[in-house]
Amino acid sequence: MPLRGPQTEAYNSPADFLFYGGAAGGGKTDLIIGLALSEHMRSGIFRREYRQLQAIVDRTIEILGSRDGYNDQKKIWTLPGGRWLQFGACQHLGDERSFQGQPHDLKAFDEIAHFLEPQFRFLCGWNRTTEMGRRCRVVCTGNPPTDAEGEWVVRFWAPWLDRDYPHPALPGELRWFAVIDGEDTEVAGPEPFEHGGEVITPKSRTFIPSSVEDNPFLTATGYKAMLQALPEPLRSQMLKGDFRAGSEDDPWQVIPTAWVLAAQARWKNSIKPKGPMDALGVDVARGGAAATVLSPRYGDWFAEQVVQPGTATPDGPAVAALVMAALRDAAPVQIDVIGVGASVLDHLRGNNVHSVGLNGAEASRATDRSGRLRFANKRAEWWWAMREALDPDYGSEIALPPDRALRVDLCAPRWKLLARGVQVEAKEDIVKRIGRSPDRGDAAVNALIATAKRTHGSKGAERALSAYDPHKW
Repeated sequence: MPLRGPQTEAYNSPADFLFYGGAAGGGKTDLIIGLALSEHMRSGIFRREYRQLQAIVDRTIEILGSRDGYNDQKKIWTLPGGRWLQFGACQHLGDERSFQGQPHDLKAFDEIAHFLEPQFRFLCGWNRTTEMGRRCRVVCTGNPPTDAEGEWVVRFWAPWLDRDYPHPALPGELRWFAVIDGEDTEVAGPEPFEHGGEVITPKSRTFIPSSVEDNPFLTATGYKAMLQALPEPLRSQMLKGDFRAGSEDDPWQVIPTAWVLAAQARWKNSIKPKGPMDALGVDVARGGAAATVLSPRYGDWFAEQVVQPGTATPDGPAVAALVMAALRDAAPVQIDVIGVGASVLDHLRGNNVHSVGLNGAEASRATDRSGRLRFANKRAEWWWAMREALDPDYGSEIALPPDRALRVDLCAPRWKLLARGVQVEAKEDIVKRIGRSPDRGDAAVNALIATAKRTHGSKGAERALSAYDPHKW
């Protein structure tokens, strides 16, 4: 039986996607075990790594009183009454495909912030049953993410967890979401609707917070005192379930999170400059779940980005049309030309649009502000320029739109020092590590590059019109 309070509320919640927990000690693991043993016929409980599953297996043995029916090799438990419980893990991106086609009417994720978003979404694709009247649902448990890789959880349950969400929700309140043109979109209710010739049925989400104070078994053991002794921000995250408490930056993170937050705070308190657009940074989708992103810059003020799913920009002409709609004041268009970006560049140049092709793999001759550090390639040079432009020690005035996805993207890359200079993590390696492409961050970095505007009326002669110098401080 679930504990009185939040655990019972979560147990009975009608949500299709439930996130339960936040703080430590609220009975998160017991909730998903209890649902598997009493409410569902075919359940899957997942952790990021197999070794992390042992504690769940041990707790299930404790609840049942024996390990009868459990096959440790297959990680499958055959239970009385025809119930069936499978334990699974997907440590690396791509491991989730080993569970393709394996249906569960309960998909349960313990410590959801440890998973990558593509892993989660892929596994949820088989949350189904052939038994008429059998309920299907996804239940996630966990604490606030402690790094940028888990920030997608805040975005997925944004009405409850994102402080900047325009329409916040109450704990346990149902909100309805549908994927429209590749993006999660909140809709009014559960009624199916037609979009692009397809009937879409929304799914409900909710978040129910819990803490050690809701668990009398752990409260009696003094577990709360141990949580109180943790250092900040871990104390606020684990004791209070505070999703606003800062996550810890990786020591090799190119751009510190605090610097990006400061730039976004400046944007909130600023007014769009009256000057012309100085650059339009473009990062073109390379297929899959990637997005095409346009980042307009006016001096040190970055406008809100234009984001389109890769499916909406399948080729060069489509992206070129998007660029033309966003372009102002004859600003140079600065495009990553790797992949389909070269086609976009050709179409823009064919229409006499001032366009600059960016190839991050090219050699760099630049140095950092101190003149001591060199760079392994242009990608490292450009990302380091953004780091220096945001550095508060140099009186940064950069203002970035307060978009959580942009912040996470800018804080995603890591760096290392090689004999030939600073090397910033390749985009492909970032995708492997965090499960998605940092398109918004790359577009902003592209926009920061200083390019002189063409002289009006000339055929390629250029002069410095509002050129932006990241080293001006």
